[in-house]
Amino acid sequence: MLKQVIFSSALLITIVIFFFTVSRFIAYFRCTRPAFPVGRLGQRFRIMLRVAFGQTKIFRRPVIGLFHALVFWGFCVILVGSIEMVIDGVSGAHRTLVFLGPVYNIITAAADIFAVLVTVSILVFLARRLFFNIQRFSGIEMKHISHLDAGVSLILILLLMISLAGMNMFYIVSSEMAGMETKGCFPVSDWLARHLPSVPLNVAHALHEACWWSHILLIFFFANYLPYSKHFHVFMSIPNVFLSRLDPMGKIPNMPHITDEIRTMLDPSSSAIPPQQEATLSRFGVKDVEDITWKNYLDALSCTECGRCTSVCPANITGKKLSPRKIIMDVRARMKEKGPGLVARGKEYDDGRSLIRDFVSEEELWACTTCNACATECPVNINHPTLIVDMRRYLVMEEARGPAALNAVFSNIENNGAPWQFSREDRMLWAADLYING
Repeated sequence: MLKQVIFSSALLITIVIFFFTVSRFIAYFRCTRPAFPVGRLGQRFRIMLRVAFGQTKIFRRPVIGLFHALVFWGFCVILVGSIEMVIDGVSGAHRTLVFLGPVYNIITAAADIFAVLVTVSILVFLARRLFFNIQRFSGIEMKHISHLDAGVSLILILLLMISLAGMNMFYIVSSEMAGMETKGCFPVSDWLARHLPSVPLNVAHALHEACWWSHILLIFFFANYLPYSKHFHVFMSIPNVFLSRLDPMGKIPNMPHITDEIRTMLDPSSSAIPPQQEATLSRFGVKDVEDITWKNYLDALSCTECGRCTSVCPANITGKKLSPRKIIMDVRARMKEKGPGLVARGKEYDDGRSLIRDFVSEEELWACTTCNACATECPVNINHPTLIVDMRRYLVMEEARGPAALNAVFSNIENNGAPWQFSREDRMLWAADLYING
């Protein structure tokens, strides 16, 4: 009974803290703009199965991609055992899901095997970060706290796997010593248990309890650490992939207000812009986080900081300042900075800073070629170019701060109806002296 009370208290504290964190993120989402309507659910579900669960983009780098996929799949399998532990802790029962019969044996065996595979994968990841100079792990956006956070998260996962293996091993040992049937199938732990030095029954039981509590408390701590870590993508990547932008990769979305304005100019008799829509327009493009869409912010929370986007960016490769990863990380950092003020005082709140210039420079924005290499490579389907284009739109349409060459093109289009500095009447002068044989 005491165990149930302690466990239930720990579970309640975990849930309260987690929902407090979630409510804060929900409040930040409310400060953003609408994005696209969510439809075509069948297509979204197929993309989620292929990209999120199948890890297809990760496998573009086959070796390290396999290790990452093993960690993801391992967590999916081990999650079932974690749910069982919660049920057991609250109810005081033991191995609650054993009623599943053969299915239970398959689940426990898979979790036991994946515990080893995940442990090996985490050791590989730690070795890569500690002993190898992986270029995409560095960059001006990758501060010391980012590397520390990655290390802490990996060590927490490693401890989770060690405590899980210990729990299974000492469960087998204590069950056999007590003459009780072992519920479930644990091929790896069973082999390891047979190579353990013999201990008294009470010691084996105490070690099992220690591992059990260590494992579940680590899960509770990890669940509340993740939202403040780059590994928040553990929660956010699957919904982000499900809510992927379904337009062709290179398509730049139009601004509805501008589209409606042009339609009205072409057909003055039509009232293309509803009065209420015209009244709600406060800014063209994106200057700060209150101008981004909910999908932009979801992208920022889903970013794994893996650097695959930056490593394939032609602008970055050729030495320009642009790093697509930095753009997404800057959105997350800026919302963390300004979000509390927006929630407390509304969208009119101004702290004297903005996403553009204070976080993202104009030089970075204009270095982008909109080639979509970053979006193609991103393992969680973040679309960087659409956000970059929206920030460019603010610079051009609100401040007329485009590059000089681009401003000249705009002026020529406005005055001459073409990108070149010639009037409409002079367009064909180049062909005046040409002889064309009919």
